[in-house]
Amino acid sequence: MTTLSEIRVFLDRELKIAEIPDYPMALNGLQLEGGGEVKRVAAAVDASLPVFEKAIAHEVQLLLVHHGMFWQGTQPMTGALYKKLKLAMDAGMAVYSAHIPLDVHPEWGNNTQLARALGVSDPRPFMSWKGISLGLQGEVEMTRDNLLQRVELAVGGAVHVCPGGPELVKRVGIVTGGAGSQIADAAAEGVDTFITGEGPHWSYPLAEELEINLIYAGHYATETFGVKVLAQVLQERFGVEWLFVDHPTGL
Repeated sequence: MTTLSEIRVFLDRELKIAEIPDYPMALNGLQLEGGGEVKRVAAAVDASLPVFEKAIAHEVQLLLVHHGMFWQGTQPMTGALYKKLKLAMDAGMAVYSAHIPLDVHPEWGNNTQLARALGVSDPRPFMSWKGISLGLQGEVEMTRDNLLQRVELAVGGAVHVCPGGPELVKRVGIVTGGAGSQIADAAAEGVDTFITGEGPHWSYPLAEELEINLIYAGHYATETFGVKVLAQVLQERFGVEWLFVDHPTGL
């Protein structure tokens, strides 16, 4: 029998939950207690009400998410929040969230998985933030169009590009999620192409002025990798079943 406590201890240790900084509302780790035994795990990007409903329909005991339940900060236990909590507690479903600890994990992380899918050579730390590196940078040698095709294949859909840099791409930086506002930091580190999920409107004209390619590959789409791999790791280590609850935002 695999217990929630065993999984929690394993995830806390391997993801360095207590050590890696994050935004105040991330509240990484176990966010909602569940039952004792875990037989089936669901992986998802967001701890939204539709995701809860789908996970509970599949009778999972643990929901692994990238974006947890408390991004809006302190709020009354009413409406959708109340419904989510009641549904989960009635079903005995625990919720575990890992945001930046999962983005930056050297083996299971969103950045690492996307870099591998794109064939980035010798990925190394990129973009300092609160004493850690938020992303990875590495070498490639392909046309911008070929890189775009690889990105679209990796994330399973169309991407948006600001072609502000060279047509021949040699050095890319990757920060999954919503790091478009950090385009100037990316350019300062010498990459010719920056790949992230999304960014504010002004990041596009700034990328043109900085003469750097900026690829917006989707916030949701670039952050599906880590939770899937993490669930697979739990299957291999603890013998639990797992499934992915796909609920894309289109952003």
